[in-house]
Amino acid sequence: MKKIIALVLAAMMLVAVFAGCGEDSSSGSGSGSGSGSGSSTANAGKGFDANVSAEDFGSETGAKLKVWGPDAYIKLLTKQCDDFKKKFADQKITIEVVPQSEDTAATMMQTDAKAGADVFGFASDQFSNLINAGILSPINAKYAADVEKTNDKASVDISKSVNNTTGKEALYAYPETGNGYFLVYDKSVVSDKDAGSLETILKDCKDNGKKFIMDVGNGYYACMFIFTGGLRLEGTKDNKQLFNKYDEDEVAASMKAFSKLMHEYKGTFMSDAVTAIPSGFTSTSSRPSKVGAGIDGNWDTAGISKALGKNFGASKLPTINIDGKDTQIYSMYGYKSVGVNANSKYPRTAQILGYYLASEDCQMQRAKELGWSPTNLNVIESDVVKNDVAISALLEQSKYSIPQANVGPIWDPFKSLGNKLLADDTDPETFDFAGLLDQVIQNING
Repeated sequence: MKKIIALVLAAMMLVAVFAGCGEDSSSGSGSGSGSGSGSSTANAGKGFDANVSAEDFGSETGAKLKVWGPDAYIKLLTKQCDDFKKKFADQKITIEVVPQSEDTAATMMQTDAKAGADVFGFASDQFSNLINAGILSPINAKYAADVEKTNDKASVDISKSVNNTTGKEALYAYPETGNGYFLVYDKSVVSDKDAGSLETILKDCKDNGKKFIMDVGNGYYACMFIFTGGLRLEGTKDNKQLFNKYDEDEVAASMKAFSKLMHEYKGTFMSDAVTAIPSGFTSTSSRPSKVGAGIDGNWDTAGISKALGKNFGASKLPTINIDGKDTQIYSMYGYKSVGVNANSKYPRTAQILGYYLASEDCQMQRAKELGWSPTNLNVIESDVVKNDVAISALLEQSKYSIPQANVGPIWDPFKSLGNKLLADDTDPETFDFAGLLDQVIQNING
Protein backbone atom coordinates (compact mmCIF):
# COMPACT_ATOMS: atom_id res chain seq x y z
CA MET A 1 0.00 0.00 0.00
CA LYS A 2 2.83 2.41 0.91
CA LYS A 3 4.49 1.59 -2.39
CA ILE A 4 1.31 2.48 -4.31
CA ILE A 5 0.95 5.78 -2.42
CA ALA A 6 4.58 6.63 -3.14
CA LEU A 7 4.09 5.97 -6.84
CA VAL A 8 0.97 8.15 -6.92
CA LEU A 9 2.78 10.99 -5.16
CA ALA A 10 5.71 10.72 -7.57
CA ALA A 11 3.38 10.86 -10.55
CA MET A 12 1.64 13.94 -9.13
CA MET A 13 5.00 15.66 -8.65
CA LEU A 14 6.00 14.96 -12.24
CA VAL A 15 2.71 16.40 -13.51
CA ALA A 16 3.30 19.54 -11.44
CA VAL A 17 6.85 19.92 -12.75
CA PHE A 18 5.84 19.57 -16.39
CA ALA A 19 2.88 21.91 -15.93
CA GLY A 20 5.21 24.52 -14.47
CA CYS A 21 7.64 24.20 -17.36
CA GLY A 22 4.86 24.61 -19.89
CA GLU A 23 3.62 27.76 -18.20
CA ASP A 24 7.00 29.48 -18.08
CA SER A 25 8.61 28.65 -21.39
CA SER A 26 6.03 27.55 -23.91
CA SER A 27 5.86 29.22 -27.29
CA GLY A 28 2.65 30.82 -26.11
CA SER A 29 0.28 28.98 -28.42
CA GLY A 30 -2.18 28.25 -25.66
CA SER A 31 -1.90 31.32 -23.45
CA GLY A 32 -3.33 34.79 -23.57
CA SER A 33 -1.35 38.00 -23.28
CA GLY A 34 -0.05 38.28 -19.75
CA SER A 35 -2.27 35.46 -18.56
CA GLY A 36 0.36 33.25 -17.00
CA SER A 37 0.75 32.30 -13.34
CA GLY A 38 2.20 34.66 -10.78
CA SER A 39 5.66 33.17 -11.18
CA SER A 40 5.65 33.48 -14.97
CA THR A 41 4.84 37.20 -14.93
CA ALA A 42 6.71 38.18 -11.77
CA ASN A 43 9.41 39.98 -13.77
CA ALA A 44 7.04 41.99 -15.95
CA GLY A 45 8.52 45.43 -16.48
CA LYS A 46 12.10 44.32 -15.83
CA GLY A 47 13.09 43.73 -19.45
CA PHE A 48 14.45 40.96 -21.65
CA ASP A 49 17.29 39.65 -19.48
CA ALA A 50 15.05 39.25 -16.44
CA ASN A 51 12.47 37.24 -18.37
CA VAL A 52 14.56 34.84 -20.48
CA SER A 53 16.62 31.90 -19.28
CA ALA A 54 18.32 28.96 -20.95
CA GLU A 55 15.39 26.75 -19.97
CA ASP A 56 13.11 28.78 -22.24
CA PHE A 57 14.79 27.24 -25.29
CA GLY A 58 13.69 23.74 -24.29
CA SER A 59 15.29 21.14 -26.54
CA GLU A 60 15.85 23.49 -29.50
CA THR A 61 19.66 23.47 -29.40
CA GLY A 62 21.05 24.08 -32.88
CA ALA A 63 18.02 26.06 -34.10
CA LYS A 64 18.24 27.48 -37.61
CA LEU A 65 16.22 30.66 -38.16
CA LYS A 66 15.51 33.01 -41.04
CA VAL A 67 14.93 36.70 -40.27
CA TRP A 68 13.49 39.37 -42.59
CA GLY A 69 14.16 43.09 -42.36
CA PRO A 70 14.19 46.14 -44.68
CA ASP A 71 17.33 47.14 -46.58
CA ALA A 72 18.08 50.16 -44.38
CA TYR A 73 18.07 47.92 -41.30
CA ILE A 74 19.98 44.91 -42.62
CA LYS A 75 23.44 45.91 -41.41
CA LEU A 76 22.27 46.65 -37.87
CA LEU A 77 19.85 43.70 -37.87
CA THR A 78 22.71 41.36 -38.76
CA LYS A 79 24.76 42.74 -35.88
CA GLN A 80 21.85 42.34 -33.47
CA CYS A 81 21.31 38.75 -34.57
CA ASP A 82 25.04 38.08 -34.11
CA ASP A 83 24.84 39.58 -30.61
CA PHE A 84 21.87 37.32 -29.87
CA LYS A 85 23.82 34.23 -30.96
CA LYS A 86 26.75 35.24 -28.72
CA LYS A 87 24.40 35.92 -25.82
CA PHE A 88 23.14 32.36 -26.03
CA ALA A 89 26.26 30.71 -27.44
CA ASP A 90 25.49 27.37 -25.78
CA GLN A 91 22.37 27.07 -27.95
CA LYS A 92 24.48 27.01 -31.18
CA ILE A 93 21.89 29.07 -33.10
CA THR A 94 22.22 29.80 -36.82
CA ILE A 95 20.47 32.89 -38.21
CA GLU A 96 20.07 33.87 -41.85
CA VAL A 97 19.24 37.57 -42.33
CA VAL A 98 17.39 38.36 -45.56
CA PRO A 99 16.31 41.78 -46.93
CA GLN A 100 12.51 42.03 -47.17
CA SER A 101 10.45 45.21 -47.14
CA GLU A 102 8.03 45.46 -44.22
CA ASP A 103 5.20 46.73 -46.41
CA THR A 104 5.21 43.50 -48.44
CA ALA A 105 6.17 41.06 -45.67
CA ALA A 106 2.58 39.99 -45.02
CA THR A 107 1.96 39.28 -48.70
CA MET A 108 5.13 37.20 -48.92
CA MET A 109 4.24 35.28 -45.77
CA GLN A 110 0.73 34.57 -47.02
CA THR A 111 2.14 33.29 -50.30
CA ASP A 112 4.10 30.55 -48.55
CA ALA A 113 4.35 30.83 -44.75
CA LYS A 114 6.36 27.62 -44.39
CA ALA A 115 9.06 28.97 -46.69
CA GLY A 116 8.92 32.41 -45.10
CA ALA A 117 10.91 33.90 -42.25
CA ASP A 118 10.74 32.59 -38.70
CA VAL A 119 10.93 36.18 -37.46
CA PHE A 120 9.98 39.20 -39.54
CA GLY A 121 9.11 42.89 -39.37
CA PHE A 122 5.79 44.16 -40.72
CA ALA A 123 3.68 47.32 -40.79
CA SER A 124 0.66 47.55 -38.48
CA ASP A 125 -1.93 47.73 -41.27
CA GLN A 126 -0.98 44.16 -42.21
CA PHE A 127 -1.74 42.78 -38.75
CA SER A 128 -5.33 41.70 -39.46
CA ASN A 129 -4.36 39.84 -42.64
CA LEU A 130 -1.60 37.98 -40.82
CA ILE A 131 -3.96 37.05 -37.98
CA ASN A 132 -6.71 35.90 -40.35
CA ALA A 133 -4.21 33.74 -42.23
CA GLY A 134 -3.03 32.10 -38.99
CA ILE A 135 0.56 33.17 -39.60
CA LEU A 136 1.36 34.97 -36.33
CA SER A 137 2.14 32.96 -33.22
CA PRO A 138 0.69 34.39 -29.99
CA ILE A 139 3.43 35.67 -27.71
CA ASN A 140 4.56 33.70 -24.67
CA ALA A 141 2.55 35.01 -21.69
CA LYS A 142 5.68 35.80 -19.68
CA TYR A 143 7.20 37.89 -22.47
CA ALA A 144 3.87 39.52 -23.29
CA ALA A 145 3.41 40.73 -19.72
CA ASP A 146 6.81 42.41 -19.86
CA VAL A 147 6.14 43.96 -23.28
CA GLU A 148 2.89 45.46 -21.99
CA LYS A 149 4.69 47.05 -19.04
CA THR A 150 7.63 48.45 -21.00
CA ASN A 151 6.07 49.75 -24.23
CA ASP A 152 3.75 52.54 -25.34
CA LYS A 153 0.15 51.42 -24.77
CA ALA A 154 -1.01 52.20 -28.32
CA SER A 155 1.77 50.07 -29.82
CA VAL A 156 0.74 47.16 -27.59
CA ASP A 157 -3.00 47.50 -28.17
CA ILE A 158 -2.50 47.54 -31.94
CA SER A 159 -0.71 44.16 -31.65
CA LYS A 160 -3.49 42.27 -29.88
CA SER A 161 -6.16 39.90 -31.10
CA VAL A 162 -8.42 37.20 -29.67
CA ASN A 163 -6.67 33.86 -29.21
CA ASN A 164 -8.97 31.25 -30.75
CA THR A 165 -7.66 28.58 -28.39
CA THR A 166 -8.38 30.43 -25.15
CA GLY A 167 -11.04 32.89 -26.31
CA LYS A 168 -9.03 35.63 -24.57
CA GLU A 169 -7.21 38.63 -26.01
CA ALA A 170 -3.52 37.97 -26.57
CA LEU A 171 -0.45 39.78 -27.82
CA TYR A 172 0.51 38.53 -31.29
CA ALA A 173 3.51 40.73 -32.14
CA TYR A 174 6.34 42.62 -30.49
CA PRO A 175 6.14 46.43 -30.95
CA GLU A 176 9.32 47.59 -32.68
CA THR A 177 9.00 51.23 -33.75
CA GLY A 178 6.55 54.02 -34.41
CA ASN A 179 5.95 54.55 -38.10
CA GLY A 180 4.79 57.81 -39.63
CA TYR A 181 5.73 61.02 -41.35
CA PHE A 182 6.36 64.65 -40.52
CA LEU A 183 7.83 67.84 -41.98
CA VAL A 184 11.51 67.95 -42.94
CA TYR A 185 13.11 71.18 -44.13
CA ASP A 186 16.31 73.01 -44.95
CA LYS A 187 16.77 75.70 -42.30
CA SER A 188 18.59 77.92 -44.79
CA VAL A 189 15.31 77.99 -46.77
CA VAL A 190 12.56 77.62 -44.15
CA SER A 191 13.00 79.03 -40.66
CA ASP A 192 11.84 77.13 -37.57
CA LYS A 193 9.11 79.72 -37.09
CA ASP A 194 7.86 79.51 -40.68
CA ALA A 195 7.83 75.70 -40.46
CA GLY A 196 4.62 75.92 -38.44
CA SER A 197 2.44 76.95 -41.41
CA LEU A 198 2.07 75.29 -44.81
CA GLU A 199 1.43 78.69 -46.38
CA THR A 200 4.72 80.18 -45.12
CA ILE A 201 6.65 77.01 -45.99
CA LEU A 202 5.48 77.16 -49.60
CA LYS A 203 6.21 80.89 -49.82
CA ASP A 204 9.76 80.40 -48.49
CA CYS A 205 10.38 77.57 -50.93
CA LYS A 206 9.09 79.64 -53.85
CA ASP A 207 11.08 82.73 -52.86
CA ASN A 208 14.26 80.64 -52.75
CA GLY A 209 13.61 78.74 -55.97
CA LYS A 210 13.17 75.44 -54.13
CA LYS A 211 10.62 72.64 -54.28
CA PHE A 212 8.20 71.39 -51.65
CA ILE A 213 7.76 67.64 -52.16
CA MET A 214 4.84 65.49 -51.07
CA ASP A 215 3.71 62.18 -52.55
CA VAL A 216 0.17 63.29 -53.34
CA GLY A 217 -0.46 60.19 -55.46
CA ASN A 218 0.02 57.88 -52.49
CA GLY A 219 -2.94 57.10 -50.24
CA TYR A 220 -0.69 56.92 -47.19
CA TYR A 221 -0.06 60.66 -47.49
CA ALA A 222 -3.20 61.79 -49.35
CA CYS A 223 -5.33 60.73 -46.38
CA MET A 224 -4.29 63.94 -44.63
CA PHE A 225 -6.49 65.97 -47.00
CA ILE A 226 -9.64 64.50 -45.44
CA PHE A 227 -8.34 63.64 -41.97
CA THR A 228 -7.56 67.33 -41.43
CA GLY A 229 -11.23 68.08 -42.11
CA GLY A 230 -12.37 65.73 -39.34
CA LEU A 231 -12.98 62.40 -41.09
CA ARG A 232 -11.75 59.43 -39.06
CA LEU A 233 -11.36 55.69 -39.67
CA GLU A 234 -13.04 53.53 -37.04
CA GLY A 235 -12.06 50.00 -37.98
CA THR A 236 -13.82 47.54 -40.27
CA LYS A 237 -16.91 45.35 -40.09
CA ASP A 238 -18.02 42.73 -42.61
CA ASN A 239 -15.21 43.86 -44.94
CA LYS A 240 -16.52 47.43 -44.90
CA GLN A 241 -14.55 50.45 -43.73
CA LEU A 242 -16.23 52.25 -40.86
CA PHE A 243 -16.06 56.04 -40.47
CA ASN A 244 -16.99 58.50 -37.75
CA LYS A 245 -19.93 60.91 -38.09
CA TYR A 246 -17.90 63.51 -39.96
CA ASP A 247 -19.16 66.85 -41.25
CA GLU A 248 -19.10 66.64 -45.05
CA ASP A 249 -18.83 70.42 -45.45
CA GLU A 250 -15.78 70.60 -43.17
CA VAL A 251 -14.04 67.73 -44.94
CA ALA A 252 -14.79 69.30 -48.34
CA ALA A 253 -13.42 72.65 -47.07
CA SER A 254 -10.18 70.91 -46.06
CA MET A 255 -9.86 69.31 -49.49
CA LYS A 256 -10.42 72.69 -51.13
CA ALA A 257 -7.78 74.41 -48.98
CA PHE A 258 -5.12 71.88 -49.96
CA SER A 259 -6.09 72.01 -53.63
CA LYS A 260 -5.91 75.82 -53.66
CA LEU A 261 -2.33 75.77 -52.33
CA MET A 262 -1.29 73.07 -54.81
CA HIS A 263 -2.51 75.27 -57.67
CA GLU A 264 -1.37 78.59 -56.26
CA TYR A 265 2.14 77.22 -55.85
CA LYS A 266 2.25 75.20 -59.04
CA GLY A 267 5.91 74.75 -59.88
CA THR A 268 6.83 74.84 -56.19
CA PHE A 269 4.44 72.20 -54.83
CA MET A 270 5.79 68.99 -56.38
CA SER A 271 4.16 65.57 -56.17
CA ASP A 272 6.88 62.95 -56.14
CA ALA A 273 7.93 59.82 -54.28
CA VAL A 274 9.45 60.50 -50.86
CA THR A 275 12.70 58.95 -52.08
CA ALA A 276 13.19 62.14 -54.09
CA ILE A 277 13.43 64.21 -50.90
CA PRO A 278 16.77 63.01 -49.46
CA SER A 279 18.46 63.19 -52.87
CA GLY A 280 16.84 66.58 -53.49
CA PHE A 281 18.47 68.00 -50.37
CA THR A 282 21.91 66.87 -51.52
CA SER A 283 24.07 69.62 -52.94
CA THR A 284 27.29 69.26 -54.94
CA SER A 285 29.34 71.65 -57.08
CA SER A 286 27.70 70.33 -60.24
CA ARG A 287 24.22 69.69 -58.84
CA PRO A 288 22.76 72.26 -56.44
CA SER A 289 20.04 71.15 -54.08
CA LYS A 290 16.50 71.71 -55.34
CA VAL A 291 14.33 70.84 -52.30
CA GLY A 292 13.48 73.25 -49.52
CA ALA A 293 11.03 71.10 -47.56
CA GLY A 294 8.93 67.96 -47.79
CA ILE A 295 6.76 65.38 -46.07
CA ASP A 296 8.91 62.36 -45.23
CA GLY A 297 9.24 59.63 -42.60
CA ASN A 298 11.71 58.37 -40.03
CA TRP A 299 12.98 55.80 -42.54
CA ASP A 300 14.74 58.60 -44.49
CA THR A 301 15.97 60.88 -41.72
CA ALA A 302 19.49 59.46 -41.56
CA GLY A 303 20.06 60.38 -45.22
CA ILE A 304 18.42 63.80 -44.88
CA SER A 305 20.40 64.64 -41.76
CA LYS A 306 23.62 63.72 -43.54
CA ALA A 307 22.69 65.86 -46.56
CA LEU A 308 21.68 68.97 -44.60
CA GLY A 309 23.99 68.82 -41.60
CA LYS A 310 23.39 71.80 -39.28
CA ASN A 311 20.55 72.98 -41.54
CA PHE A 312 18.48 69.85 -40.92
CA GLY A 313 15.07 70.79 -39.57
CA ALA A 314 12.16 68.56 -38.59
CA SER A 315 8.82 69.20 -36.91
CA LYS A 316 5.27 67.93 -36.70
CA LEU A 317 3.18 68.64 -39.78
CA PRO A 318 2.26 72.33 -40.10
CA THR A 319 -1.13 74.00 -39.98
CA ILE A 320 -3.17 74.89 -43.06
CA ASN A 321 -5.60 77.78 -43.24
CA ILE A 322 -9.17 76.52 -43.79
CA ASP A 323 -11.80 79.24 -44.17
CA GLY A 324 -9.70 81.70 -42.18
CA LYS A 325 -8.72 79.26 -39.38
CA ASP A 326 -5.23 77.79 -38.99
CA THR A 327 -5.92 74.06 -38.63
CA GLN A 328 -3.46 71.36 -37.59
CA ILE A 329 -2.81 68.84 -40.37
CA TYR A 330 -3.64 65.26 -39.36
CA SER A 331 -1.83 62.19 -40.68
CA MET A 332 -1.78 58.41 -40.63
CA TYR A 333 0.32 56.92 -37.85
CA GLY A 334 1.17 53.29 -37.45
CA TYR A 335 3.72 50.97 -35.98
CA LYS A 336 6.13 48.36 -37.17
CA SER A 337 6.17 45.13 -35.23
CA VAL A 338 8.19 41.95 -35.04
CA GLY A 339 6.15 38.85 -35.82
CA VAL A 340 6.92 35.19 -35.15
CA ASN A 341 5.86 32.66 -37.75
CA ALA A 342 3.43 30.11 -36.30
CA ASN A 343 4.93 27.58 -38.74
CA SER A 344 8.48 27.92 -37.40
CA LYS A 345 10.28 24.64 -36.74
CA TYR A 346 11.89 26.32 -33.74
CA PRO A 347 9.04 28.19 -32.06
CA ARG A 348 10.75 28.78 -28.71
CA THR A 349 13.94 30.19 -30.20
CA ALA A 350 11.98 32.29 -32.70
CA GLN A 351 9.89 33.75 -29.86
CA ILE A 352 12.98 34.66 -27.88
CA LEU A 353 14.71 36.22 -30.88
CA GLY A 354 11.61 38.30 -31.68
CA TYR A 355 11.48 39.41 -28.05
CA TYR A 356 15.16 40.36 -28.19
CA LEU A 357 14.88 42.37 -31.42
CA ALA A 358 12.06 44.40 -29.85
CA SER A 359 13.93 44.84 -26.55
CA GLU A 360 15.05 48.12 -25.02
CA ASP A 361 18.66 47.60 -26.10
CA CYS A 362 17.78 46.94 -29.74
CA GLN A 363 15.31 49.83 -29.86
CA MET A 364 17.98 52.14 -28.45
CA GLN A 365 20.42 51.00 -31.13
CA ARG A 366 17.87 51.69 -33.89
CA ALA A 367 17.11 55.13 -32.45
CA LYS A 368 20.82 56.02 -32.39
CA GLU A 369 21.88 54.56 -35.71
CA LEU A 370 18.75 54.72 -37.88
CA GLY A 371 16.63 57.43 -36.28
CA TRP A 372 13.74 55.01 -35.76
CA SER A 373 11.17 56.15 -33.24
CA PRO A 374 10.97 53.78 -30.24
CA THR A 375 7.96 52.25 -28.52
CA ASN A 376 9.91 51.25 -25.41
CA LEU A 377 9.07 53.74 -22.65
CA ASN A 378 12.64 54.00 -21.32
CA VAL A 379 14.01 54.74 -24.79
CA ILE A 380 11.26 57.31 -25.41
CA GLU A 381 12.35 59.16 -22.26
CA SER A 382 16.06 58.91 -23.07
CA ASP A 383 18.30 61.84 -24.03
CA VAL A 384 18.95 60.07 -27.34
CA VAL A 385 15.32 60.59 -28.32
CA LYS A 386 14.86 64.00 -26.70
CA ASN A 387 17.90 65.34 -28.56
CA ASP A 388 16.86 63.86 -31.91
CA VAL A 389 14.74 66.42 -33.79
CA ALA A 390 13.31 63.86 -36.22
CA ILE A 391 12.18 61.33 -33.61
CA SER A 392 10.79 64.16 -31.49
CA ALA A 393 8.88 65.46 -34.52
CA LEU A 394 7.37 62.05 -35.19
CA LEU A 395 6.31 61.55 -31.59
CA GLU A 396 4.72 65.02 -31.57
CA GLN A 397 2.87 64.31 -34.83
CA SER A 398 1.54 61.07 -33.36
CA LYS A 399 -0.73 63.27 -31.20
CA TYR A 400 -2.39 64.51 -34.41
CA SER A 401 -2.87 61.26 -36.28
CA ILE A 402 -5.23 58.39 -37.06
CA PRO A 403 -4.09 54.84 -36.17
CA GLN A 404 -2.96 52.78 -39.15
CA ALA A 405 -4.61 49.55 -38.10
CA ASN A 406 -7.54 47.39 -39.18
CA VAL A 407 -8.06 49.45 -42.32
CA GLY A 408 -10.08 48.45 -45.35
CA PRO A 409 -9.30 49.00 -49.08
CA ILE A 410 -8.64 52.72 -48.64
CA TRP A 411 -5.33 53.20 -50.39
CA ASP A 412 -6.32 53.40 -54.07
CA PRO A 413 -9.37 55.65 -53.46
CA PHE A 414 -7.20 57.98 -51.32
CA LYS A 415 -4.57 57.95 -54.06
CA SER A 416 -7.18 59.02 -56.64
CA LEU A 417 -8.35 61.74 -54.26
CA GLY A 418 -4.86 63.23 -53.99
CA ASN A 419 -4.26 63.16 -57.73
CA LYS A 420 -7.60 64.86 -58.38
CA LEU A 421 -6.86 67.71 -55.97
CA LEU A 422 -3.59 68.32 -57.80
CA ALA A 423 -4.88 67.87 -61.37
CA ASP A 424 -4.58 70.81 -63.77
CA ASP A 425 -8.26 70.56 -64.71
CA THR A 426 -9.39 70.90 -61.09
CA ASP A 427 -10.44 74.50 -60.43
CA PRO A 428 -10.47 74.90 -56.63
CA GLU A 429 -13.03 77.71 -56.84
CA THR A 430 -15.68 75.75 -58.74
CA PHE A 431 -14.87 72.06 -58.19
CA ASP A 432 -17.38 69.85 -56.35
CA PHE A 433 -15.23 68.60 -53.46
CA ALA A 434 -18.22 67.19 -51.56
CA GLY A 435 -19.07 65.09 -54.60
CA LEU A 436 -15.48 63.87 -54.81
CA LEU A 437 -15.61 62.88 -51.15
CA ASP A 438 -18.80 60.88 -51.70
CA GLN A 439 -17.17 59.12 -54.65
CA VAL A 440 -14.11 58.22 -52.55
CA ILE A 441 -16.30 56.68 -49.84
CA GLN A 442 -18.27 54.72 -52.44
CA ASN A 443 -15.06 53.44 -54.02
CA ILE A 444 -13.82 52.23 -50.64
CA ASN A 445 -16.93 50.28 -49.72
CA GLY A 446 -18.15 49.39 -53.18
